[in-house]
Amino acid sequence: MKAIVTILMSLLLLSPALAAEQPYRADTLERLLAEGRPVVVDFHADWCPTCRAQAPIIKDLLSKPEFEDLTVLIANYDTELSLRKSLNVPQQSTLVVFRRGKEVARATGETSPVKLAALLRQAFS
Repeated sequence: MKAIVTILMSLLLLSPALAAEQPYRADTLERLLAEGRPVVVDFHADWCPTCRAQAPIIKDLLSKPEFEDLTVLIANYDTELSLRKSLNVPQQSTLVVFRRGKEVARATGETSPVKLAALLRQAFS
């Protein structure tokens, strides 16, 4: 019984509806966009001080009920070259917001919690 509960909990934690923040995967992004789900692609670089400043703010925002249906996909700025090119992202610390399968907003280098919250809200309006 304990093994079944562990497996079910693992599946729930991996579910896109419940996992607000997860590593970027092309198939996940394609599926979320096709479903019209609210999604943000966060172009993050470990070496970037702005990215490091954004990360805890975004994590905190995602813990709030208003963002429970938002999925943030963390894309490695240094390795996701084709994604960067397809979305025309020239620098790290860029957040690209999608609503109903279309890009609706983006910001680069933003670290204000108020402005980041407003940006994330655009995935829903």
